[in-house]
Amino acid sequence: MESTISTTKKPKSSVNDAFASHFAKSMFLSVVGLLILTFIGTRMFTHVDLNLYGYMVGTIVFIGGFFYRFIAWGERPPTKLFIKKGLKLLFRKSTPKTAVNHLAIYDFIRNRGIYRWVQHILIGWGCVLACLVTFPLVFSWMYFTMEDNGYYTIVLFGMNVMHVKAEGIIAWLSYNALNIAAIMVTAGVCMALYRRLKNMQARAEQKFIYDFLPLYLLLFISITGLLLTFQNVVLHGWMQPQMSLIHQFSVIVTLIYLPFGKLAHIPFRPMSVFARNYREHYGEQHMKECKVCGEDFVSVEQSNDVIQVLGVNEIDFNMQDGFNLAELCLPCRRKYRISRFSGFATHQVKVKEANQNAKG
Repeated sequence: MESTISTTKKPKSSVNDAFASHFAKSMFLSVVGLLILTFIGTRMFTHVDLNLYGYMVGTIVFIGGFFYRFIAWGERPPTKLFIKKGLKLLFRKSTPKTAVNHLAIYDFIRNRGIYRWVQHILIGWGCVLACLVTFPLVFSWMYFTMEDNGYYTIVLFGMNVMHVKAEGIIAWLSYNALNIAAIMVTAGVCMALYRRLKNMQARAEQKFIYDFLPLYLLLFISITGLLLTFQNVVLHGWMQPQMSLIHQFSVIVTLIYLPFGKLAHIPFRPMSVFARNYREHYGEQHMKECKVCGEDFVSVEQSNDVIQVLGVNEIDFNMQDGFNLAELCLPCRRKYRISRFSGFATHQVKVKEANQNAKG
């Protein structure tokens, strides 16, 4: 008798096997990266400001919450498909312009009105400026030293970058960068609160916890930060330690809350560049005609992706009329749904909706 030897292939080991989930892996790598950068920036932990310890803990918790929220969102079938194709299109020629429009000048908001655009510019860039100053200081990537000659030395990642006069404009801007950011955020938040109290549409849609609480948190942080400067300059430090703790507590609470509330759209905003590239690239190739009115409404790729994702989620929108609901433009889709209830073929009526092509 011939003997046969059966061999079984061992599963390939991967780095991912060492972690319980994508979240655990991403969080671990992020913390390790922060530790390495802090190790370099503090010259092997020889320059650590313990007064900023609370901010550091709050930032690490924020990063954990952000990765949890991002991965939970990114693991959904439509998001996974969108991110995968968005990464392939990241190096389009139009990407820099799209990034500037969506992440720097908020051009898409300006189309809705100058007031809202100015409001978002003040809040968005105020928060960005505050983060660019705070995080390097918190993790000691950047700090200042001063000698007896009246000059400050700016130290970045352990390297002496620049010597500036203590009374010069660069030093003044460095001292007051957070104050400038606080003034910008305060003005933007006040504009947002005014609009939410006066605009009837905003009043009908808003909720206190979701819409007002984030604004109040930003306002509280900005005002307490400005009060610290006022107490130091005008009141010669009176009650400054107490106010410093109040300000630090408000920042930590906001950082912990940020990934789970309305403010989460701030770190998620870069994904809008992926969305714009996706629409533009596949829209240039072949547009999808509506099965009812015949007008182009999305790219063929996007229509097929929607049908594919619906299939992954075991949702079937194949109609008896021989088309999928995702193959109809929005106006025809709404009319078709009405026809299913009324029994009248409203989707075949050649009348456009009054706001069909409305902008904003």
